[in-house]
Amino acid sequence: MYIQDKKYTFGSYSYKMSDLPQYKKLQHLIKKQILSGVYKEGDLLPSENELSTIHELNRATVRQALSELVKDGYIYKHKGKGSIVSSRRQTLGLLSFKGFSEVVGQTTHAIKNKELKKPYLTKWDDQFFYELTDIEKAAGCICLERLRMVDEDPVMLEFTYIPNLNLPRFVSKPLINNSLFDTLLNNYQIEVINLEQDIRAIAADEEIAGLLQTEEESPILHIFRRYRTNRDGLFIYSSLYCNTEQYSIGSIFN
Repeated sequence: MYIQDKKYTFGSYSYKMSDLPQYKKLQHLIKKQILSGVYKEGDLLPSENELSTIHELNRATVRQALSELVKDGYIYKHKGKGSIVSSRRQTLGLLSFKGFSEVVGQTTHAIKNKELKKPYLTKWDDQFFYELTDIEKAAGCICLERLRMVDEDPVMLEFTYIPNLNLPRFVSKPLINNSLFDTLLNNYQIEVINLEQDIRAIAADEEIAGLLQTEEESPILHIFRRYRTNRDGLFIYSSLYCNTEQYSIGSIFN
């Protein structure tokens, strides 16, 4: 079974495709075949026996991979027929200004946040994606680098930048409930009230593709955000890379 065997490193986090368990490799491969049109909606996949022979895997491993694809919404089982390719997957409301944990936490999916680096203080990039005030530039920023996962599948790579203005000991304390918004509200009485965002379709480079467990040059969404808060003059900025293979990235309005 072919699987891209590259090692990707970002900060202290390393990821290698070949380190995945066998069922995950097969799940990833069949998912790519569905997304690329090798198998179309309504098509019948090869049987478990056929997949076992083709990929030199035992049936238990094949069955687990198919079960994960059922859970993800890519296929469904039809008694007497086998595994059939289903229609497009579930939509996550990640374009709202609510936090990732709050949005996905309202669904039946399990969420996980992986810190690629501990929050740290740094200077603003000279070519930052939003125009900054002189006060923001002078203060420097607090940076968070996180990989957001839904049911163990990475769906969003997030870089968040907060002006270091009256946020004492922020980098030395853990996030409350692994949530930036909860931490800002409970520790600093800062509440996000709205946002503006710019959304672009791009091709994933090698580093981003490795972290999002997709192929290099795969289409992903790159989202730039500026959140307005209830503290006058304090904005929060994010650069997000979203893998939409697994889920559509939609909006919620409540």
